[in-house]
Amino acid sequence: MKGGYGPCISCHSALEAKNVGTAEPEKKSAPRPKPKAPKKAKRIVYFEVEILDAKTKEKLLLLDKVEPTATILDIKALFQKSNPKWYPARQSLRLDPKGKCLRDEDVLQTLPVGTTASFYFSDLGPQVTWGTVFLTECAGPLIIYLMFYFRLPFIYSPKYDFTSSKHWVVHLACMCHSFHYIKRILETLFVHRISHGTMPLRNIFKNCGYYWCSAAWMAYYINHPLYTPPYYGQQQVNTAFYIFLFCQLGNFSIHVALRNLKSQGKPEFVKKIPYPTKNPFTWIFALVSCPNYTYELGSWIGFTVMTQCVPVAFFTAVAFIQMTVWAKGKHRSYLKEFRDYPTLRSSILPFIL
Repeated sequence: MKGGYGPCISCHSALEAKNVGTAEPEKKSAPRPKPKAPKKAKRIVYFEVEILDAKTKEKLLLLDKVEPTATILDIKALFQKSNPKWYPARQSLRLDPKGKCLRDEDVLQTLPVGTTASFYFSDLGPQVTWGTVFLTECAGPLIIYLMFYFRLPFIYSPKYDFTSSKHWVVHLACMCHSFHYIKRILETLFVHRISHGTMPLRNIFKNCGYYWCSAAWMAYYINHPLYTPPYYGQQQVNTAFYIFLFCQLGNFSIHVALRNLKSQGKPEFVKKIPYPTKNPFTWIFALVSCPNYTYELGSWIGFTVMTQCVPVAFFTAVAFIQMTVWAKGKHRSYLKEFRDYPTLRSSILPFIL
């Protein structure tokens, strides 16, 4: 027997066979994820809008496939295309012939209507912008009062034409009256952000008639040659003048505060609760919802005491009644729109009204 200890052939073959048997199988590649099917676009439910005459119930227009996000202003614009004379500011659309006029920013799909919506149309008549109304209301009294102050002919006796009063309070009253209306004109141009776009043209004659005639009535007596100064003399005039000036500054401060409040909201019709600012004149917001009317009332009370004139007192009383109506309406609107509205506030007079 030959020497040596090399592996036998059978064992080597068996080892190879074992190695082959235990070899790891090839890894299969991971299956590719199936592409997601594209999401189906949401089906838009279009509205059918019919516009009826509020008086006769006659169908004026049928709009087909109106988008649900369309606003009342959009619908008015579509209505104008078939009736050019009825521009949007002249249109009034309601859900009920005797219901409340819908706002331009109201969205169709948020209204209590089905996919077939019916709106009742009323013609508001020719319109004029509120800015024009305010400027006309203020420019008239300013000019009319100065006509009486300079005593133009055909107002008093001819011997008083272009003469001047001998009483200092008459000149002070003219300066205060002119300052008030110049301030209002400048505020209309540069301060106010008017939320209402237009008003009926016929109303401008009513509004201007009231302000212009009142200014003429007051000016006639204050600048009359027989006018007598206040009973308590210069002390009464000075006190009333300080009240007038204080309230004019307060009124201006409130208007600026309201303007800044509106400028923060986007879009502009977004409403916010007015609060006191660093300006001390605005601290009255803690007690009153409409302090601009409070200060306005104070200005006319000061003017009344300064001139001690019955027509001025009558104008102040009427203005107070009207401003109270406006203030109460605004106060109710605040309470309705804001659940967290301060309960301590009154409409125009703290703790009283």
